[in-house]
Amino acid sequence: MGNSYAGQLKSARFEEALHNSIEASLRSSSGDPQPIFTQLYLDIGLYNQNTTPDSTSSMEHPGHELVNGNSSNDLEELEDEDGSDTSSPPLPYLQAPAPDGCCTLDGFCQAGKDLRLVSIATEPIEVPAGFELVGAKSPTCVPEHSDQQCNCCIFVMSLAGFSGNCVGCGEKGFRYFTEFSNHINLKLSTQPKKQKHLKYYLVKNSQGALCKGPLICWKVSSAMNSGPPKKRHRSWHPSSLVPVPPTAVPVPAIRPIVCSPGVASPQPPVMGVIQPQPVTIGETVIVPDNLLNSAGVRPVILIGHGTLPYFYGNVGDIVVSPLLVSCYKSSQLSDKTLEALGLNSSRLLSVETMILLTLQYFARLGSEQIPLREELEQIVLKAMLCCPGGPAISPLQLPWLARLEASVSGGSVQVVVTNNSLGEGISESLRSLAESPHQQQCLPTYVVIICASKMSGSEFCVIVLGKYQARALAEGMLTTNEFLKEISYELITGKVSILTSHFRTTSLGDNLDKQLVRYQRRRKGQVIQPFQGDVTDNIHSQEAASMSPPSDSDLFTKGFQIYPAQLNVARSLLSQVCSIADSGTQNLDLGRFCKVDFLVLVPPSHILVHQTAQRIRQSGVLVDLGNEDPSTAHLKSDKYVVRLDGDVHAKMEAFMKKVKQNPYTLFVLIHDNSHVDLTSALSGSVCHGELQGLADRVVNCQEVLDAMNLLVLQVSCFPYTLQTRQSRISIHNEVHWPSTEILVRMSVLFLVYFGLRDYSRSLQWGMASPILRYDDAFEKMVHTLLERHPHLHSMVIRSYLLIQQYTEAMMALTSSPSLRDHITPETLAMVEDLINAPSREGSQGRGHMLLVRIPSLQLAMLARERLEDVRDKLGLQLCFAVLLGSPASELNLHRNFTSRLRAWQGCENEDWVPHTYEDLEGLPCIVILTGKDPLGETFPKSLKYCDLRLIDSSYLTRTALEQEVGLACTYVSRVVVPEPKKAMAPRESDAEKVATSLNDGDELERPQSNGSAATRTSGSLAENGVSSSDVADSFQKPSTSTSQPEGMVTIDMGTSTLGIKQECDSLGTPLSSDPSKASKRPSQSTQCDREPTRASPRTVILSRAAYNLLSGESGSQLSSSSLLPHADVAWSSPLRPIITHTLQGTEQSMYYRQWTIARQHHADYEAPSVPHPRRMLLSGPPQVGKTGAYLQFLRILFRMLIRLLEVDVYDEDEEEEENSEVTTVVSTQWPDIEEVRKLPFDPNLRDPKFRKASPVYSDKMLKSFKDKESQTPATRVTKSIRLSRFAAHNAFHHCDQCHHYCEAGAATQLSECTFHAFTFCSSMLGEEVQLQFVVPKSKEQHFVFTHQGSHLESMRLPLVSTKDPDLLKSPIFTPTTGRQEHGLLNIFHATEGAAHLHILVVKQFEMPHYRKYWPNHILLVLPAMFNNAGVGAARFLIKELSYHNLELERNRLEEQGVKRQDVWPFIVMMDDSCVLWNAHQSAEGRYGCEEVDFNLRVDSSGLLLCRFNNFFLMKKHIPVGGRNKEFLVKPKLMEIENPALISPLQYVCAPDSEQTLLDAPAQFLLERFLQSCSHRLFPKAVRNRDNPVLSIDSYLNLSPEVRISVCYINSRPHSTNLNHQGLVFSGLLLYLCDSFVVSGLLKKFHFLKGATLCVICQDRSSLRQTIARLELEDEWQFRLRDEFQTANCSEDRSLYFLTGRHV
Repeated sequence: MGNSYAGQLKSARFEEALHNSIEASLRSSSGDPQPIFTQLYLDIGLYNQNTTPDSTSSMEHPGHELVNGNSSNDLEELEDEDGSDTSSPPLPYLQAPAPDGCCTLDGFCQAGKDLRLVSIATEPIEVPAGFELVGAKSPTCVPEHSDQQCNCCIFVMSLAGFSGNCVGCGEKGFRYFTEFSNHINLKLSTQPKKQKHLKYYLVKNSQGALCKGPLICWKVSSAMNSGPPKKRHRSWHPSSLVPVPPTAVPVPAIRPIVCSPGVASPQPPVMGVIQPQPVTIGETVIVPDNLLNSAGVRPVILIGHGTLPYFYGNVGDIVVSPLLVSCYKSSQLSDKTLEALGLNSSRLLSVETMILLTLQYFARLGSEQIPLREELEQIVLKAMLCCPGGPAISPLQLPWLARLEASVSGGSVQVVVTNNSLGEGISESLRSLAESPHQQQCLPTYVVIICASKMSGSEFCVIVLGKYQARALAEGMLTTNEFLKEISYELITGKVSILTSHFRTTSLGDNLDKQLVRYQRRRKGQVIQPFQGDVTDNIHSQEAASMSPPSDSDLFTKGFQIYPAQLNVARSLLSQVCSIADSGTQNLDLGRFCKVDFLVLVPPSHILVHQTAQRIRQSGVLVDLGNEDPSTAHLKSDKYVVRLDGDVHAKMEAFMKKVKQNPYTLFVLIHDNSHVDLTSALSGSVCHGELQGLADRVVNCQEVLDAMNLLVLQVSCFPYTLQTRQSRISIHNEVHWPSTEILVRMSVLFLVYFGLRDYSRSLQWGMASPILRYDDAFEKMVHTLLERHPHLHSMVIRSYLLIQQYTEAMMALTSSPSLRDHITPETLAMVEDLINAPSREGSQGRGHMLLVRIPSLQLAMLARERLEDVRDKLGLQLCFAVLLGSPASELNLHRNFTSRLRAWQGCENEDWVPHTYEDLEGLPCIVILTGKDPLGETFPKSLKYCDLRLIDSSYLTRTALEQEVGLACTYVSRVVVPEPKKAMAPRESDAEKVATSLNDGDELERPQSNGSAATRTSGSLAENGVSSSDVADSFQKPSTSTSQPEGMVTIDMGTSTLGIKQECDSLGTPLSSDPSKASKRPSQSTQCDREPTRASPRTVILSRAAYNLLSGESGSQLSSSSLLPHADVAWSSPLRPIITHTLQGTEQSMYYRQWTIARQHHADYEAPSVPHPRRMLLSGPPQVGKTGAYLQFLRILFRMLIRLLEVDVYDEDEEEEENSEVTTVVSTQWPDIEEVRKLPFDPNLRDPKFRKASPVYSDKMLKSFKDKESQTPATRVTKSIRLSRFAAHNAFHHCDQCHHYCEAGAATQLSECTFHAFTFCSSMLGEEVQLQFVVPKSKEQHFVFTHQGSHLESMRLPLVSTKDPDLLKSPIFTPTTGRQEHGLLNIFHATEGAAHLHILVVKQFEMPHYRKYWPNHILLVLPAMFNNAGVGAARFLIKELSYHNLELERNRLEEQGVKRQDVWPFIVMMDDSCVLWNAHQSAEGRYGCEEVDFNLRVDSSGLLLCRFNNFFLMKKHIPVGGRNKEFLVKPKLMEIENPALISPLQYVCAPDSEQTLLDAPAQFLLERFLQSCSHRLFPKAVRNRDNPVLSIDSYLNLSPEVRISVCYINSRPHSTNLNHQGLVFSGLLLYLCDSFVVSGLLKKFHFLKGATLCVICQDRSSLRQTIARLELEDEWQFRLRDEFQTANCSEDRSLYFLTGRHV
């Protein structure tokens, strides 16, 4: 007996060493396993046995160890032994080396997070339910620092089980303490054991700090077990085959509670310290031994409401799940959340009501459905909304009401009622489950245990006993990494050997391998002809290998076309960039950039790198951006794409170096498929052998965040994990792809996008063989196997069955037809189509791609190896390829198939090999796609089937599920998708028509059904109702199904070049709307007319679980859109509004931002509270064309930056008179005032902007004015010019040279300006005018103040004699309104940096806006009375101010001995739209770019008005502000559909009339009336050059169309006027005339008989007084009906005018 046991002990040690070696090899970066015998014979325990007498004696009496279970030499204590009493030096434990780049410091985890107790004792640590904080003491700690323990959050599953999380970095899912000890850098001298190295709980002291607590009790006392103690070796627990996840573990055997004073306990309690308490017998449950094997199910206990008991014994055979616990936490909802849900605290449900709702939910679940948290939450929410508070149910009523609810379930739900505790009911249920024979069991699916206690209230929990449901819940609680790791473990340890032996025989009981070998020998070296035949045609293998298909390179002509949807999205991205720049926060200064560069980050997939580089190469974007030379650009595209793998850091360093070295280049970092791997960099660099957190380290590093010339664009088809409460992306910076309905309206092509929603809606088409379906026969086979093998993961079982199905399908079609009835119709149809399609007429050897998704790499390699072997033995090796699609490797294709692809493409390069899946176009093949997630690779048009039967209940998040189906999304022919209002004519009988309802509820008919020759000859296929072709008959020509992939390639090259050229040349040019031009496609058919072939949706075959969720829109179960959006996020509230499939784009983002939060390991968990300003998100469905869209965005972004360096200036020639004489002043020293006075004043309106103005009469009017009628176009002609470095700029311009000119300094505040009033008397206004100066501190030297400094006396003027080439002497006044952002008020570069005085003249109400944008400018603020005045009023006040200031300065300087004439007398008035001025030819002295009225007043007043003759002025077209503002004339009190119906004749009305009042200023109405109707007022003046209209003291534009000439006369004494002797006027215009206009003045002028008069005054009283004062009735006849007023509303003062006729 003793020897026997000793042998078992050695065997246990060997198993343990073997396990450690396998585990180390799985996790080792080098791949070399640790030597097994080194671990065995150099183990510290064995080493000590040879040197200590105690260990020797224990070896001599092994029998004693067995008999005495409590002996000090017990096996348990042997494991806990610390190896004391030895004088030999300890040998260090041989640990696996840490992965490259990981932290190895003591007290820190490999992610570099501090784990020392002294560092994190006071930090808040989230401990999930069922977990405990424990400490592990590092052996390297010295005694005085013994408290500096590394600690970790661990839950003890069993004596041999382990599940742990790192509280430092947050990494979860450690199932082996060996792995965990490596992660927390426990440098141990012995092999890591949890019993030895995890000894103490961590508890909180009275100060709330963590400290060392009581010992962990690792042993189970013999009193708790019946019978002798079990033998237990050091290998894995025999029943722990499916891991118990961290969130689904039993509650530990020690309950931490807060002790009250005076409570007796075995140890003296410490106040406020969490102490383990002894457990009473009633609160414990012993899990029966061998429960899983005896019952065939691992029960899942769903936590409900109340306290669960403690579990002992065989706890590995149960799972405790918190899946539904949040549904019962409605009482924890905040008032804000309740308000958002439309609830209040009075509507909360009682526990009893929640129990009944849960029972009702379980009773109505189908036998093939699993409980979903989101589903029950919606039920609870609806109940709260419908029945506030719920019915009052007492604990006595609860049991019988619960049984009543369960009675409708048909036995699937059983209710167990207990009086004492939940543990009582759980214990009884588990005992009954273990004792009843497995074969005789008829178990309920759910057992609801209710404890209706008066003391503690109602409590309940649910035990899931349904084999399908329990397995699905347990497996669904594992993360993807965890279940893939579990699958690896089962494969490596040989747990799947029972499956392997089962599938060695065929479904008919024959030995599979022997049958294949037998058939291979019978073929005698012949193979099945790859094309131009069928499976019965065999030829010699060498002859078959030499066969070459015909070439049709037109089919493979690849270009790059930008489609309307992509162009629309690209423009939206550009618009968003402009919004960031225009936000006023100076986060992005587009004005400083003249170039665009970019880098694309993609997930770690070799194929995806090649695919993206190919898109870049085809798009020509590198050449368009000027980044690469056209001759070599096709070789450089690879360097613009970087995989997120171990080499990314070096490449990013080089990229960021470029960013820093090129500050005037705008860089765009594009993070494609950004939803993949959003793990925080702090959560660990290595997880289960995979690099994680790389995206976080790259995209969120500080260098990227701080670079002002770097935009980050994150692109995703599943952006939900980027849209949490902690999102780094502002919701305003999101750009969403247009919805499908909008895309259909936008598309002018025959292709439409077919996405996830379309697959769900296709279930309503009523087809016999829908394109989205599940394989019922396969599911039944899986169900049987799952019951037989409860220890194995369901994906392992599904994979082995899938391999067998494909194997037998190939055999059934070639060697063993009798197997047909044992293969599911779905499998047989796909394999038959795969083999036969290349031989069909017109196919030219091309066939379909069959995509099989197997996430586990080991299972995928097994499938590829097995299917290749079977294919070769059946002689099908040249019929189709079998490829492993792994992101970690390149495509590996046999040379025969590579030669075939080259032949089809007409490629003469012998070295060409396929690099992307698209390169496999037309190749019949099975692609086994592996990897944790699909990473965004695009598949060819020939992909026909997507086999997703392995995607089951482990994929219960929205992203995980939808990204799998996203593999099938593509562009399809419009004709195969039912139109909302256009019924499709079916090919077969009308009886097959079925009405379906889409989103808009329109009636539809089903599309054409399919029929193929293969279906009619496939025996049992037709009987099973499954055809081998799916939607349309286009599959007769498989290679030409034109489903457009990502980027929408395969388009005519000429068309694509035109499209790109158009967009680059002109941003506003849309693509052609002519389908004959826009959708020109290459040859795709053997027919003469080369019509495009119909492209149909791909067929998707799902598991039943996935199908139920994706069909949720039309079915009874929840749809996938309601699931948790991503495994890295959590719901922020137990209840929330339901999300529907109609919620898309921004609305969906707002929903997720409100109701989801990032988990601790998410990269956004500790994101800043404010989103990053230069980060954007582009979201769109899978394979819709996002790559093409963002490449187009780069192109038009560059074009926009170039356009930012260009402006539109007015491009018009000035009016010139033929043979005009040019007066040039020669050799005159400037400025000589006397010489200037000799220059004639030219009143002709030469500037093109005055072409619509009434000409000013003079004796030298231009001849063109006399003869030419107005042919001026409606809009002024502009021309785009490139800015030079001497241009004026607006507020958006920033550079290092002029930032001090227009930007406030860091220490400067708006308050550091002084306000000064300046009062002077205006002779023209006849009253005092008070202006206000706003003077920045830095500009005060330009003014003269009183000694106290409070009163502004004058503005300093330089002397004529001052000689300073760096000084502009004339003060520059710029009147501006409404253009604080867009006005060209930064003239630093235009003045070449010379010192100057620049004053902005603004209206009072706009002063704060101009102060904000131009804090360093002097502001001259006009009085409030001028708020509605035009620019002429501003110029008038500038003239008055300057005249007054000149006198003040002359007086001041004269006192200092300066002559009055030496003071510089000139000022410059400059518009806010002057952008450039350059030296030009000399011209005669005349004016331009000024208001006519102002210039006429200045000239007649005797002042000098100069125009710079040698300046060529460019004025920018600015569409906002300034004088471009047009009032929309509309009624004040009523709405009118078309404001254009109001004619200018309605702008005036009779006084006191009831005419509709208009919402527009009186002055505006008057001017517009005169412009439009002056031919009615002055009929004698129409086109009458010789008899102009006399206008006293004012100029008004009378008619832009009929050219009424205006003669201006100034009434002031000593004014200079035109010689009017002999001139007869056709009319008289008196506008607001003052006291200088007298009757005697008017009698000097002569008028035509019938000439007309118009007198305009402020009010009716002034009008009558003016008529009387000027004695107008003596010569003019007036009628009462000829009095009018402007038709503005009554709260504004109207203008009045009277018309009369000369008698």
